Amino acid sequence: MGTVTGWAEKTFGDTADRLADAIAVSLMRAHDRARSGQEGVQTQTLEAYGHGLHAAQYEELHVGLASLPEATPVRLQGRTLMIFGGHVIYPLRYAKRDVPVTAARLRRATGFRADLIRRHGPEPMQQAFDLGLDEPDQPEPQPHLAQLPEDVKLVLVAYACSMTRGVMCVEWGSAELRSEDRYLIWHHHERIHLPSR
Repeated sequence: MGTVTGWAEKTFGDTADRLADAIAVSLMRAHDRARSGQEGVQTQTLEAYGHGLHAAQYEELHVGLASLPEATPVRLQGRTLMIFGGHVIYPLRYAKRDVPVTAARLRRATGFRADLIRRHGPEPMQQAFDLGLDEPDQPEPQPHLAQLPEDVKLVLVAYACSMTRGVMCVEWGSAELRSEDRYLIWHHHERIHLPSR
């Protein structure tokens, strides 16, 4: 499909191209499965599509990446994530329309995704101000995260996808989470080319 940049090669080595291609194909297969499920239940709402896509994205990435060298599965919260070259690959559907990935934000500033980004994402670009005030107690991180080695880094695979348009955009990179508004602050992101249908 496409060629990857220096960031991807530095992060994933010689298999970066194959990894990017496998990610794109896996997400497209996840969409196809979710759309098929939605058409099967024939509901007026898109709940079946959304829930199906959420489950299928992990399963398809597991299948698509399992044959690549250095790929290791890990079970977290009942889902299989893939660790590749010291990086855990985490899919995130950030939009239902084709908008820039810089608009991505989480639904909540707490929970598994937020803890995963805080623990395994990049160091914050801007350190929090120390005003000498007592900070509110932070909740304990999700216990599932203890299954990941502390030195594993997070690579977010953020994608825009809808029932009618399919996968429109896939980007990967590293981001920190801004707690006050749940927006992702991207340290690096780049597009993964999608195969033509």
